Amino acid sequence: MDLFKTLNKKLVVSCQALEDEPLHSSFIMGRMAIAALEGGASGIRANSVADIKEIKQQVDLPVIGIIKQDYPGSEVFITATKQEVEALIDAQTDMIAMDATVRSRPNEETLKDIVAFAKEKAPHISLMADCSTVEEAVEAERLGFDCVSTTLVGYTKETKGQNIADDDYKIFREFVDAVTIPVVAEGKVDTPEKANKVLELGATFVVVGSAITRPQLITKSFADAIK
Repeated sequence: MDLFKTLNKKLVVSCQALEDEPLHSSFIMGRMAIAALEGGASGIRANSVADIKEIKQQVDLPVIGIIKQDYPGSEVFITATKQEVEALIDAQTDMIAMDATVRSRPNEETLKDIVAFAKEKAPHISLMADCSTVEEAVEAERLGFDCVSTTLVGYTKETKGQNIADDDYKIFREFVDAVTIPVVAEGKVDTPEKANKVLELGATFVVVGSAITRPQLITKSFADAIK
């Protein structure tokens, strides 16, 4: 399966709920994936081996897998080490996404070594670089990632307060111009209009999470507006 052809100009729904969230449950995420499929999603992004396995049992859609794990002394927590990569390979995820920021990683591992490890162990699995800056995206392409995403724009100290939709999508346009590999739009794409816009601007596909799958945040947006 050519994932990039399958997902070209399509919607991927991020079905995630962390331990402190109301919907935390692999069973619920499996059902969430079914709902996403029925709504027209072409792929799923999921966190944890348990959720990935459940989702793969429920829907026949490609899954972008991550493992969120906190490590002392490191701000990197999305597929941070070789250990998480190996677990995702064993879970037979279709694509592995990982933090590709310049921040130091746990266990003194380097992004270069982790990419090489993934490519050697599972060359058939595509790798997505979750970036916060254009410079990180350029470096990710150099390291051999198959695509870059804007997932972490606004979520690092260096990019705090930024949004890919700011200034007529200036940051997103810079990502598209800076690399030759596919660019995935993810992070604060919270309306159908924004999803359409990033696809028009060159996103290979778009990932939407909280605006679809986190009802507590959706409810809050309504409640805040009413107040």
